[in-house]
Amino acid sequence: MAKLTKARAEAARRYDKLALHSPADALELVKAMAHAKFVEGIDAVFQLGIDARKADQLVRGTVSLPHGTGKTVRILVFAESDDAKAAEAAGADVVGGKELAEQLSAGRALDFDLTLATPAMMPHVGKLGPILGPRGLMPNPKSGTVTADIGTAVSEFKAGRVEYRNDRYGNVHVPIGRVSFEVPQLRANLGAVADELIRNRPASAKGRFIRRVAVSSTMGPGVRVDPSQVDDLVKSLR
Repeated sequence: MAKLTKARAEAARRYDKLALHSPADALELVKAMAHAKFVEGIDAVFQLGIDARKADQLVRGTVSLPHGTGKTVRILVFAESDDAKAAEAAGADVVGGKELAEQLSAGRALDFDLTLATPAMMPHVGKLGPILGPRGLMPNPKSGTVTADIGTAVSEFKAGRVEYRNDRYGNVHVPIGRVSFEVPQLRANLGAVADELIRNRPASAKGRFIRRVAVSSTMGPGVRVDPSQVDDLVKSLR
């Protein structure tokens, strides 16, 4: 572990795991407490007022972060003909059709972070459910990873579009940048995610929708954010 600097020691002293902070103050604390020798990522966790057991209350989709994630995303695309050319031109790392699906089925390494597909390719991709599904790599129309406009999708995900979905406890985990980002950039990314979640609120969800919010670096502790101030942040960005 890296030696604590004066600033990090002060941040650790100020840290209270139960205290609620403004988005900017929480992100400043997360940055100050990051101690790893590598550039840590920063994630946000939203606890939503949903019943994750009910199909009509599931929350899933994608959101474009205004300042990206700071991470290089390797994208595999299932497409053919002109769609394959469009994907390659947009920067896809691996592009193929039926033969690519067969390679993955035969044990080819899953050395990519995201899978996209055109609708025409889904009969072949669907057979890979047992392989891609457990790793969260299965393309799905609800998350924008099955699309006819494959070139645009590749460009957007490369630029910082991220997928989100709730877990069985009603929590949504989303990357919002890295500790090398400035606080205003992280704050804008956090606001974009919160805005997207609110817009995607299930009609059957009751009570307060965003109940708890926390941000943390890869190796650091979670810092709680005041949900009411997240609401204010969303309003200020609209």
